[in-house]
Amino acid sequence: MNLKYNLNDRPPMGQLLGYSLQWFVMAIAVVSTSVFVAQGSDAEKLFFAQKLFAVMGIAGLAQIFVGHRLPLVVGPAAVLLVGVMSSYRAGAEPSAVYSSIAIGGALVALLTIGGVMRRVQKLFTPRIVVVILMLIALTLTPVISRLVFVANPKEGEHLFGLCFAFFGTICMVIANSKLKGVGKSLVIPVALIIGSAIYYAIYPTQIVAESAFSWRGLVLDKFVPDAGLIIAFVICYIALLINDIGSIESLGAMLGADGMDKRLKSGVRLTGIMNIVAGSMGVLGPVNYSMSPGIIASSGCASRYALVPSCIVLALCALSPELIWILSHIPNPVIGSIMLFLMGTQLAASLDMIRSTQSVKSFPDALTIGLPILIAMLFGSLPSGVVPSVIEPLVGNGFAMGVVMVVLMEHVINRSR
Repeated sequence: MNLKYNLNDRPPMGQLLGYSLQWFVMAIAVVSTSVFVAQGSDAEKLFFAQKLFAVMGIAGLAQIFVGHRLPLVVGPAAVLLVGVMSSYRAGAEPSAVYSSIAIGGALVALLTIGGVMRRVQKLFTPRIVVVILMLIALTLTPVISRLVFVANPKEGEHLFGLCFAFFGTICMVIANSKLKGVGKSLVIPVALIIGSAIYYAIYPTQIVAESAFSWRGLVLDKFVPDAGLIIAFVICYIALLINDIGSIESLGAMLGADGMDKRLKSGVRLTGIMNIVAGSMGVLGPVNYSMSPGIIASSGCASRYALVPSCIVLALCALSPELIWILSHIPNPVIGSIMLFLMGTQLAASLDMIRSTQSVKSFPDALTIGLPILIAMLFGSLPSGVVPSVIEPLVGNGFAMGVVMVVLMEHVINRSR
């Protein structure tokens, strides 16, 4: 892949801010779409969002400098979202739920002690990396669909989503191919601004930004270890660990980053530590999101320093309830359309990697790539109740099951003799 700026390059300030803006847009997308899990009044939900933005901004900044040191978006872990929602449906208290998240984070951090990560790293061959990049794009398709076609639409909202997804994506593709430099980096932010302006011109709304902020509310009022919840969240953290390792390894391989054993260990350890912090504050724990290759492929900038301003601003946004409210109300169809474009570029990057690494030389090689993708789509659409609820967060995670399948295909079933 031809890149204008590599991992440790520092773009000029003007371009840096342009690239950082598109990272900020994606960070907003992954954080704001997780806010709905908050409990309580509107003011309490807004306070939850403030804490969530702060934790994710700090976690992203820490990863850039002392963690994996790769350009990866950090956001709330979707698999923990599933675990939290399942726990609430079972009647669990929020204190017990988030105490379990803190304990799960501690277990993840402990796993990085010794040589475990070094052995895990050896599993990630070029074919497995290609599949992970594909899985990211394809397993996010249902999420994109739910964003474009919202659950409780206003009149004509589905038509707006369809039109913006189709025509907006085409416009982003054309702009991305024609523009250079700063203009190229502004494609996603401009699409977000134009899409949001059109949406709110059609569907006006009123800002109501009252927060239940209190210093005592920054941390859990009590620590409640619940054995059943801890076991359930350990399963969630197995899936989170697969996601985190897959994100770090796939991007590292794509960029040819050096010292990946140290990057992986530091990145996963920091993920665990920040999950302890998040659980103690009563919010969802972070994970490294895998959509970053799509952003890099579309912009041509892989500099980790481009994420620094976006992470700082993300954390500072927590100081303004009004700004948090606005960022949490970016129209879902607009976010979905932007993700559609980015996942298209990510899928293209994975196909280009097949060519550059010559990952497919025979039919078994092709099957190693193709079958895990279908397995992921199958498990990702698993109906509720098919498997015991305690393992549903893992088995129902299409990405995690796809990674498990490709590892089996590569190292066991189709292992080279």
